[in-house]
Amino acid sequence: MKVGLVQYSPEWEDKKSNQEKILKLLKEQSEKFDLIVFPEMTLTGFSMKPDNLAENLNGDTSNFFSSIALENKCNVLAGMIENDSGKFYNTLIHVSEEGELKNYYRKVHPFSYSDEDKYYTAGDKIVTTEINEWKTGLSICYDLRFPEVYRLYAKERVHLLIDIANWPDTRIEHWRTLLKARAIENQCYVIGVNRVGRDPKLNYNGFSSVFDPMGKEIISIENDEKIIVADIDKANVNETRKNLPFLEDIVLI
Repeated sequence: MKVGLVQYSPEWEDKKSNQEKILKLLKEQSEKFDLIVFPEMTLTGFSMKPDNLAENLNGDTSNFFSSIALENKCNVLAGMIENDSGKFYNTLIHVSEEGELKNYYRKVHPFSYSDEDKYYTAGDKIVTTEINEWKTGLSICYDLRFPEVYRLYAKERVHLLIDIANWPDTRIEHWRTLLKARAIENQCYVIGVNRVGRDPKLNYNGFSSVFDPMGKEIISIENDEKIIVADIDKANVNETRKNLPFLEDIVLI
């Protein structure tokens, strides 16, 4: 499966400008993707203003990513600020290549260190979605620090784990190490898509990455604003788990 990781610098809380920037990046890319993955809160940055920015799951943001899926004939994973009956969520949406909302995941661990938990309601379940016969587990940013979430995905034998993020440069070595660890312990591919640039408080240097089921880094790009291309092979997951059947010994107490 060919994956495009969109590592870009969003304009702060400016959905329209960010839509234009994303379309420009896609226009400059000649690759044909099976899956395109965008960072957390794709069109806004990591904002604590859900009152102004939140939408329902069928709003303009979903429609924008639906148009990208249809135009590129591929699956799309993107982040948005969701409003569900007055409750706000940091949400990851999966749009199918037919442009339909196939699934959505609400961040289970709001980042209390930055008061995200004061503005957003925590999700209450993991979400596994299927992308071209790849069983895929979804997560957002701070979730990456909690391995128990990913063990639940491992129990479901996902082939791919995805984490979309706004992860600052001051803690970027944590990001890189945790992505690698999640791949090793769960014997699957891990894709992490992070932003670059600056928001009003923090700097971001990307390091969007792909790790294989043995924890080998396939690609990792620092700072560049670009669509990163990676090829992944599900047979590699199956072979690793067959040769090293460690997942059979998981005990969740």
